Amino acid sequence: MAEHDTPRAEAPPSLKDAGWLKRPETVRVFAALSGDDVETRAVGGAVRDALLGRPVTDIDFATTAVPEKVMALARKAGLKAIPTGIAHGTVTVVADGVSCEITTLRRDIETFGRHAKVAFTTDWSEDAQRRDFTLNALYAGADGTLYDPLGGYEDLLAGRVRFIGDAVARIREDYLRILRFFRFNAYYGKEPLDAAGLSACVKERNGLVQLSAERIATELKRLLVAPRAFEGVEALFDFGLLSDILGSAPRLDRLARLIAIETACDREPNGILRLAALSVFAAEDAPRLAARFKLSNAEQAVLALAADETFDAALPDEAAAKRLLYGIGAERFPLKVLLAWAASGAPADADGWRRALTLPERWQAPAFPLRGPDITALGDFKGPEIGATLRALEQHWIEGGFAEDREQLLARAKELAQT
Repeated sequence: MAEHDTPRAEAPPSLKDAGWLKRPETVRVFAALSGDDVETRAVGGAVRDALLGRPVTDIDFATTAVPEKVMALARKAGLKAIPTGIAHGTVTVVADGVSCEITTLRRDIETFGRHAKVAFTTDWSEDAQRRDFTLNALYAGADGTLYDPLGGYEDLLAGRVRFIGDAVARIREDYLRILRFFRFNAYYGKEPLDAAGLSACVKERNGLVQLSAERIATELKRLLVAPRAFEGVEALFDFGLLSDILGSAPRLDRLARLIAIETACDREPNGILRLAALSVFAAEDAPRLAARFKLSNAEQAVLALAADETFDAALPDEAAAKRLLYGIGAERFPLKVLLAWAASGAPADADGWRRALTLPERWQAPAFPLRGPDITALGDFKGPEIGATLRALEQHWIEGGFAEDREQLLARAKELAQT
């Protein structure tokens, strides 16, 4: 083991008590890929979040074993091994139903964007040098020993998102790192932004056009749900990147109010909802953004809620809220209320809006009592008149607060037949 690969004195001596190291799948992966001439360590997010005391979800591993050997050792241990990215050194190992990515240590031979040519290595320092930020070049052994070859722990504690080596060179290897710089600052950073990293991101921003829509959308949605999402988005705007990413001017004020409302109401952040608040001015913005970022139909429907102002002026009135809930359903209702609340300029502690948001907990929208055969049975309606009559009756019923029952509505239908 090289001198620079020894655990750093400034770092905690061990993560041995970390719960994620004791999970059955973690133990089995380490056991399968350790011993003889093979060394395996957890790397990146799991180590980083454990050091901050944050929950650890996915665990990625780095190993000195080449992919074919990883697969052989995993299968020998009774684990499923899938060659998901074997050309670039990545194998997915499934242990106890949990998928773990195992990547062989690598060094760059040629770099041309995301598709760099790599060679496998057994040098942990070489592997660390090709990663993006120092706080992602943190490794932990099965016994919890921390390895920090590039000073990532100090940067993590300082809230400093720092590129490894030359920032421009790291960005040119993959221009998505521009957005990752702002996202990681929104999750882990403290002001001010690292000057060298920021300067490189601004200088290389034209490279964003080389990225696929899906990669940009994924990174943007992750940024939008970060603990300091607004600061990250505001920084993108201040340094001239946000409008190019969105293809339009942003509504920073509405996003800020939405985040404040979500926080005050203890709601989980919703990336698409926040994108709608940030980006949608008019109805045509929803399909434009959906096409730009290749969003799903469900995501486009959320964007469309921001442009539909049918109920905005009447909310948060209880009767208007009931009409809205009946019209769009309980799933989309809170999303629309949150967007309308943010657009209204009302404070995050506004009682009327808070009560409107909780309407589905207190009231279930009734079903309209009549159907087409009910009108046909009256004998006085034909063809398109049936649908038009039903719509008129339903609108009357809604405006009356859903109060009239089936018999009352049939009586009114008879009156309409006689006019």
